[in-house]
Amino acid sequence: MPANPLASTPQDPLIQPEARPPQPFWVQLWDLTLIQLSNWRWSWRGALLTGVLTPLFSMVALSTFARGSSRQTFEYILAGNLVMSLMFENLGRVCSNFAYMKAVGTLNYFATLPVHRTSLILGTVLSFFTLSLPALAITLLFGRFLLDVPLHLSLLLLVVIPAISIPLSGIGALIGVYARLPEEAGSLSLLVTLVLLGMGPVVVPPDRLPGWMLILGWLSPASYAASALRQALIGPLTLRILLDLGVLLGLAAAVLWIVSRKMDWRLAR
Repeated sequence: MPANPLASTPQDPLIQPEARPPQPFWVQLWDLTLIQLSNWRWSWRGALLTGVLTPLFSMVALSTFARGSSRQTFEYILAGNLVMSLMFENLGRVCSNFAYMKAVGTLNYFATLPVHRTSLILGTVLSFFTLSLPALAITLLFGRFLLDVPLHLSLLLLVVIPAISIPLSGIGALIGVYARLPEEAGSLSLLVTLVLLGMGPVVVPPDRLPGWMLILGWLSPASYAASALRQALIGPLTLRILLDLGVLLGLAAAVLWIVSRKMDWRLAR
């Protein structure tokens, strides 16, 4: 039987092979998380400076001025500086990452692939959340012994810490997407971090703040983050934690949705 003549015929370069269907969302999410982790594994020096040393120096300075104060003051100092560590490691670094990807065209590259924009956003958020955990643990251990605050760890921490990190990362991604230049994004993220930390009872107890600042604190996600963290770390757990988690998770959903809409995704899927 003669051989098939088409078998030896070279393929027409104008005929494109059939496109493969995109991978499932969870596979994309896992792959993009690993990509971001590998891209930023070298950033431990920066994490040491912003995620560990800055909160630690802040705790040392504040504890010096707070000598003779009530235990509640030291509880606020500890929880507030833990929130600071999470803000620098999530808000600041996610902002820098998205601003960089936008500037060098990486977002456009990902848009040409069969990748959903949501998987890229969530993969970035999860990778930087993972990278922030060592800095958070070091800050917690150092602050525990420096401030002599007894801890009563709750299993609710497994919910509280991601609920704090995700909206902070979303705010960082939003700044990075909107900023025109990476330098502008870095300045804006630092400004937002300092403003949110200064609004309301985050690092400072409410009895030491003026009334107008307490009102502004209701607008700051850092206030809800610090409240939830104090309850899950030190206790006691109250119904206030339902409000804190509700606001943080609602903010996370809203901010991530805005980021996904704002991203220039030419091959939106």
